[in-house]
Amino acid sequence: MAAMFAAPATAASQTAAPVPDEIPIALLVDATSGQVLFAREPDRRFVPASVTKVMTAYTAFELVEDGTLRLDMPFLYTQELEDEWYNEGSNMFLLAGERPTIAQLLLGITTVSGNDASVAIAEAATGSLDDWLALMNRNARALGMRDTHFGSPNGFPDGGRTYTTAYDLALLGQAITQRHPGLYRRFFGHRLLTWRNLTQGNHDPVTGRVEGADGMKTGYTNEAGFTFLGSAERGGRRLIEVIAGAPTDRSRDIAARALLEWGFDAFERKTLAEGETVVGKAAVQDGDRAEVGLRLPRDFAVALPQGTEVSRWRTEIVYRGPVVAPIAQGDTIARIRLTIDGEVVVEAPLEAAESVDRANLFERIGNGISGWLT
Repeated sequence: MAAMFAAPATAASQTAAPVPDEIPIALLVDATSGQVLFAREPDRRFVPASVTKVMTAYTAFELVEDGTLRLDMPFLYTQELEDEWYNEGSNMFLLAGERPTIAQLLLGITTVSGNDASVAIAEAATGSLDDWLALMNRNARALGMRDTHFGSPNGFPDGGRTYTTAYDLALLGQAITQRHPGLYRRFFGHRLLTWRNLTQGNHDPVTGRVEGADGMKTGYTNEAGFTFLGSAERGGRRLIEVIAGAPTDRSRDIAARALLEWGFDAFERKTLAEGETVVGKAAVQDGDRAEVGLRLPRDFAVALPQGTEVSRWRTEIVYRGPVVAPIAQGDTIARIRLTIDGEVVVEAPLEAAESVDRANLFERIGNGISGWLT
């Protein structure tokens, strides 16, 4: 499940992006290709505040998909929860005795950033806040979020137990949009939520303002500053952005909108090879054949800065070889890499185009003799 992102396309792109110096952390990723388009301090740890709720939503989506949670399942909100969370920061304003469904709680989390709804869904799903946090952290590790830990389901100040990086949040953004596209579309990107007689707005600065934008989550505490994890999809490309530590909500919002627009306008998507194409071969050890074809499981596409000269590109196939048989068709055994001026821009997996059985005794002897003679 873990993913990885390649380095920024060119050094020049780092100075062209419209992110003011007053914002210490920023990242823009083309989630379609796994390519980083802009990065500023992507591995610097910070407090995510309410952006934590994206992991709470992701964890709930995982449980819904595997049948552990039902969206129509009601949860009895207790007096204890009301006493602890009513009007504590951003709120759905749940009252004791109410029975919101899991779907209603998710909308409370994704639309109005309900601290109360986040705790409620944790207890509804696992019966224990500790068990829920263990599940959130287990999901983070599975996604490759190596510099992240969650100490709360809502990002409420917890003495520094909750922290993350821009790189890790981009992995989360990629996962929630790609693993759960239907649930993501259903629960993210709403502008308003009415619960009881109270209507509240979403603070998301990009949805409805940037073409193709559909979420995700803002965050703010005195310690964290103003933060945003956002996404937009346009022309078959999905971009994920992180803005963190902005001094004001206005500076965060302007940068968030400008960075997405820049990501779409300053780069053009090129498909270098179509999916299912055999692009090379890998040497095989102890197999009934000496080589195996390498096939792209999907299109090998890249976002290139506008006007990039083809002469600066270079593609290469990399693998640890020879690959030891047996090899099953479809096994991922190599990667194809694109570099521009020696800088890695993007990589994609390559799979075995056919199966290779382990060589029998006579074939191994023949392979050994062939090796001596070459």
